Amino acid sequence: MAKASLEKRPAEVAAMFDQVAPRYDVLNDVLSLGQDRLWRRFVAATVAARPGERVLDLAAGTGTSSRTFTTAGAFCVACDFSLGMLRVGARKAAARGQPGGPAPGPVRFVAGDALRLPFRDRAFDAVTISFGLRNVADPDAALAEMLRVTRPGGRLVICEFGHLPAAQLDAWYGRYLSAALPAMARWLSPSGDAYEYLAESIRDWPSQAELARRMGAAGWSAIRWRNLTLGVVTVHAALRPG
Repeated sequence: MAKASLEKRPAEVAAMFDQVAPRYDVLNDVLSLGQDRLWRRFVAATVAARPGERVLDLAAGTGTSSRTFTTAGAFCVACDFSLGMLRVGARKAAARGQPGGPAPGPVRFVAGDALRLPFRDRAFDAVTISFGLRNVADPDAALAEMLRVTRPGGRLVICEFGHLPAAQLDAWYGRYLSAALPAMARWLSPSGDAYEYLAESIRDWPSQAELARRMGAAGWSAIRWRNLTLGVVTVHAALRPG
């Protein structure tokens, strides 16, 4: 398959994720050596969704992360611009509702673009995006759009690939991303070429401090972050001023 370019044209990125959707969750689990489950739990704890709250999960893909926000009784909207991902997620949600299976959480799947969210102002108590802001053509505009749909005092949680603090270690990690990650993905999936884009987009992503600065420029406050897995992943959190 043709991978998306770093110009991040929405149609190209959406088509790429449509094609990897059937095996996306399995590939994530294998390529991260199971660390993705720990990352999701940390994000859910940081969002700290409470009963009755409305959570927007952007770039939600198949909704795997979205379900973690509903265990305490919150309502979650799983939003993505890849229809292929949403279809896989909707099928999984339906299967969870079959007799003998676990009860489905209150997750609603909605197609939408992070640059033009189809929601009213101040609609959500919390907005979160995991491994998706990196794929948006204009991350700064997306941060402003997330602010628009969050109520005053509401929370933003961003989980994204980061950079390792030691320059030499980060350089080694970059070489791993360029070579080993796409090779492993091709072995596991016919859509493995898409993971070349994954490696390129991680290397091109700004530092943790630079992302925090850009969040502040978009209007977010009380910004903090924490590195996970030595900085392979970073979780940023912030508040919308009251």
